[in-house]
Amino acid sequence: MSRDSNYDHHISIFSPQGRLYQMEYCFKAAQSGLTVVAVRGKDSSCVVTQKKVPDRLMEPSSVTHLFNINPKLGCCVTGTMADCKSFVTRARYEAGKWTFDNGYSCPASVLAKRMADLAQVNTQTASMRPLAVVATFLGVDDEAGPVIYKVDCAGHYLPFFATAAGPKEQEAMNFLEKRADALKDMDHNQVVRTAITCLGHVLGSDFRGSEIEVGEVVGKTGQFRTLSEDDIESHLNAIADDADA
Repeated sequence: MSRDSNYDHHISIFSPQGRLYQMEYCFKAAQSGLTVVAVRGKDSSCVVTQKKVPDRLMEPSSVTHLFNINPKLGCCVTGTMADCKSFVTRARYEAGKWTFDNGYSCPASVLAKRMADLAQVNTQTASMRPLAVVATFLGVDDEAGPVIYKVDCAGHYLPFFATAAGPKEQEAMNFLEKRADALKDMDHNQVVRTAITCLGHVLGSDFRGSEIEVGEVVGKTGQFRTLSEDDIESHLNAIADDADA
């Protein structure tokens, strides 16, 4: 038996190599969810993820990884679904409490920091289990405009121009890095189509409108909204036309 095998029984015990094995297992569980791609442009930000209905008898509209936190802030979660629902419920509570205490809508940066702080506490406490969730917050800042924040299982959070999460995270990041300079000048249609193209590229497949979910925020006064199947189909058709041109 490996010497390190005795150090993965508790979240708060470091191995001699300085590793927290339970956190590594948590990240692996979070990476087993669906692939998420988020892109921020000149005046908008967008997030795209797969939509898989596990049972033909389920109501398709009940299966989603996109959630409204408040009118100007949305969240896309990937990982263990039960943990994702718990994460979103707590995020809504924290955002509502901020609005009640301060009289204005909770900024994405504040909520991302708060949820990251809560996640980090779970890495220190033996009686707590960290949530196997990687969350991407999409919102509007009154000064900066549309923003994207990613929060991981260990409580690490950062703002991004473009990011990805899930099983194909690294492939998606490589795709987006090649287009990093062009992202800042894209309008909201280009942002949505870049995110969809990226997801299709890393998964190696074409989509129908019912197979992906798209959320976006446009402009400083915009609100988070999810696109309908017809809107998604129009973007897919535009992508196909550009590819044929």
